[in-house]
Amino acid sequence: PPPLLEPLFPPQPGASPGFAERVRQHKVRLEWVRAEPAGLRGAVRVLNLAYEKVVSVRYTLNGWASCAEAAATYQPPGPADGITDRFAFLLPLGAAAAAAETTLEFAVRYRVAGAEYWDNNEGKNYRLRGRQRVPPTDGPPQDPDSSAWIHFI
Repeated sequence: PPPLLEPLFPPQPGASPGFAERVRQHKVRLEWVRAEPAGLRGAVRVLNLAYEKVVSVRYTLNGWASCAEAAATYQPPGPADGITDRFAFLLPLGAAAAAAETTLEFAVRYRVAGAEYWDNNEGKNYRLRGRQRVPPTDGPPQDPDSSAWIHFI
């Protein structure tokens, strides 16, 4: 089986107490992430400071020797709080993340009204480590006759 990307941070920061206040204070916060076969999917919450805004995720698989950026898309209808918007992203990692020793790092960028705000996990970046999946083990051996449904006396 392909390697699994394991978050080195709580993968659901939006479920933690005080999340809404952190969004108000910092303007942008990662809400959740989930590793999928297509890549890393996630959501970002931003403070609604203006109608026009751009949210993106900058990421690397080689310790920032090079990086890529993926745009996040607005998710209507937004949260019912009236002060934040939600954006979703997909980092298409492909074969580059296939190595078990891969480390993915990313940060979220929010550009609005001539300003730029970042969520980089308090300066540590969001990091996920590639981990080889353990193939399922076969169960204990069974009696060859245990699957028979007719027994003769």
